[in-house]
Amino acid sequence: MAGTLYLVDLESVETRYTSQWKDYLPAQLKSADIKTVVISGNYISKKTSPGAFLNFAGTNSYKSSQSVFISNLFDKNQIKEGDYFLFTDAWNPTVIQLKYMSELLNIPVKIGGLWHAGSYDPQDFLGRIIGDKPWVRAAEHSMFNCYNHNFFATDFHVEMFANCYSDQHANELMTENDGVKIVGWPMEYLDFVLKDFKKNFKTKKNKIIFPHRLAPEKQLDIFKDLAKEMPEYEWFVAQEQKLSKYNYYENLSDSKIVFSANLQETLGISMYEGALLGVFPLVPDRLSYTEMWDDYFKYPSNWTINWESYQKNKPLLVNKIRNIMNSDIENRENIIKNLSYFTGKKFFTGTDLYNIIYESLK
Repeated sequence: MAGTLYLVDLESVETRYTSQWKDYLPAQLKSADIKTVVISGNYISKKTSPGAFLNFAGTNSYKSSQSVFISNLFDKNQIKEGDYFLFTDAWNPTVIQLKYMSELLNIPVKIGGLWHAGSYDPQDFLGRIIGDKPWVRAAEHSMFNCYNHNFFATDFHVEMFANCYSDQHANELMTENDGVKIVGWPMEYLDFVLKDFKKNFKTKKNKIIFPHRLAPEKQLDIFKDLAKEMPEYEWFVAQEQKLSKYNYYENLSDSKIVFSANLQETLGISMYEGALLGVFPLVPDRLSYTEMWDDYFKYPSNWTINWESYQKNKPLLVNKIRNIMNSDIENRENIIKNLSYFTGKKFFTGTDLYNIIYESLK
């Protein structure tokens, strides 16, 4: 293999998947026979911004130090034609500076970025607080055009992005599927990480868990209202507790249902983690969930599309939850195991991602 992969990582937060990517992603790339150099930042904030999975100020300190590191690599002539830069978060302005150096110094490299969210999603922080201000839309468009490969995990996410950015160049990339690649996220390590928690596969409590961030688009108010309606069950809000990742998995593994009424979701990691542990992922038929999960796990979107619609449909959702809680556990968990296997093969393995990078480095 001629080139080197430079992995521009995302700051690690212990309670998020980012800490696992810090540990496992370089090893998985090595197993795929890809020579990898990790580019981390120098500063990580000790706390996230309220409702977010990173710190809005700290993340810029982290990314800025990555930019300095990359600039020094170019300055020292260590970057070679054919090298590949993979940004684990595509929303990283450093990619513009990288493109600047690559083209002005005439050192052609390839660049890939994993898109998680942005202003094009009206329920994301950027979309909800900043919206469609010209600066943010122009910034995202520029970053998109810097990447040779724009990686997305679901068709839903690609369609949402394409609907927002409808200029000719973006449409060509979307239509021809040249620069846009739908791949699984590199999370095959979850089978290994969760193996010690599968001891609770058969012994579940009458417990329903809310695994999401405490943000408006996650609709915690619906979950808490359901708790008042069904006090016979334990209703557990993970982020209201000070849980380590280990403690979170303990609480997830002994639950019967992992619940979502999300208005934003481009993948849904916690639902898959729950399924691997024999926990029923109860999700609305919208967003990325529609393509990822069988109808067995979904309820009609209008049941929780907003508070008013929820109130009208509450009896239907209450009845569905009670039926799941009282269902035949062994049969239900066999179905979960089978479906989570196929979901995992498509959405939670990095094989396609690694193959694209490997071929690019030849």
